[in-house]
Amino acid sequence: MRVYFDNAATTPIDPEVLREMYKVMENQYGNPSSIHSHGREARALIEKSRKTIANLLHTSPSELFFTSGGTEADNTAIRCGIIDNGIKHAISSRVEHHAVIHTLEAMQKAGIIKLSFVDVDRKGNVDYNHLEELLKSNERSFVSLMHANNELGTINDIERIGELCEKYNSIFHSDTVQTMGHYQHDLSKLKVHFMVCSAHKLHGPKGIGFLHVNHRVKIKPFIYGGAQERNMRGGTENVHGIVGLAKALEIAYANMEEHHKHIQGLKTYMIDQLRENVQGIDFNGEVHPDKSLYTVLNVSFPCNEMADMLLFNLDIAGISASGGSACSSGTDIGSHVLNAIGGDSSRPSVRFSFSKYSTKNEVDYTVAKLKELCLVSA
Repeated sequence: MRVYFDNAATTPIDPEVLREMYKVMENQYGNPSSIHSHGREARALIEKSRKTIANLLHTSPSELFFTSGGTEADNTAIRCGIIDNGIKHAISSRVEHHAVIHTLEAMQKAGIIKLSFVDVDRKGNVDYNHLEELLKSNERSFVSLMHANNELGTINDIERIGELCEKYNSIFHSDTVQTMGHYQHDLSKLKVHFMVCSAHKLHGPKGIGFLHVNHRVKIKPFIYGGAQERNMRGGTENVHGIVGLAKALEIAYANMEEHHKHIQGLKTYMIDQLRENVQGIDFNGEVHPDKSLYTVLNVSFPCNEMADMLLFNLDIAGISASGGSACSSGTDIGSHVLNAIGGDSSRPSVRFSFSKYSTKNEVDYTVAKLKELCLVSA
């Protein structure tokens, strides 16, 4: 049996999305910047897709800019949001994605900003009181805090963060890669300046995403070289990717409640089965449905003797998942997220992440293999 439980890394493309993309690749191959009919057909598909996404998110098409994915979108928001608005202080957390942390650290090293990290607890929850202290004690800040952690699944209250940022006249960027298409986002109400999407996290293609830039904040291009994306991102557009992204998000929104219920049910079932079958099991991050991303479960295992081989043995058994343990060794960096929350470096951790295609039989098979592997190492 083959099991794919690494959907937080990437998801399989929905067949309906593939069909839409194939039609575009076959028929609308013109350059969208060309003024002839072939180019105009491609341009029309881009703008139709932009409008579809804008309607789903309750925003204006003029606030959406297509990118190569979440990393580019995060870099654009952070670098341009800070430099073009004269920001000298940034606030983030040590559990953010490297696309955020490494960008901010590079800007601090270059002397562009002073960087502060807000406290997080052992579950990865942001200390909102500490966030307000940092906002209060510094002139206008740039705040970058993700919606849901990609390793732990712990969810931040971005409504609350947005309110705090507005109170202190700060700019708020949220890495929403893991939640876009899995939760409703109403950008007409949410007080956020930048949000991002990567299509391959929601059954769309790789290499395409978007950046939402609220009209209240102005930035210059991150990539120069052409007048594409209303002079905001140079480079010929990935037309079939854009169409695939719009279709994937449309499908996600149309079936969100059903998928949420199905996937949360599998996650809860796996938690119960692991507790019942693997002695000494624990979980990293929040697992309560109200506080945790329903697609992600980070499991801490007691089978110390097989720590280095656990993922390898799961792979041999046909189970694909992601690993990462806290590490105090200088030779093995380990997971920066688990290190940040004080994870136990003696215990191996595995992230299992689910999708609409995941099944109960796959959970049963995985739990049985984990039980077997942990018994062998005991």
